[in-house]
Amino acid sequence: MNMQTVTIVLLAVMVSFIGVQAYQINALKGSITGNAISSSVVSNTGAIDMTGWSEDEKMNYDMHGIIPSRAKTGSSSSSSTPTMVGGC
Repeated sequence: MNMQTVTIVLLAVMVSFIGVQAYQINALKGSITGNAISSSVVSNTGAIDMTGWSEDEKMNYDMHGIIPSRAKTGSSSSSSTPTMVGGC
């Protein structure tokens, strides 16, 4: 085989992989409905309501995306050992 044929075959393989991945990504977009955060945590503006969160909880959310489990229920009461959900 000459170099031009090899190049054309490799380009065809790459284009087919790109096509398959584009189809898979498009299929994933339809299945993702948004965030796992309950609507009681998200305000009307779409931002998460952080009232009642400690500075440590805010930092964990900003840096790692960890949302306190008590925020999922919409409760602002804190427990002695807050459990966290999510993580890196």
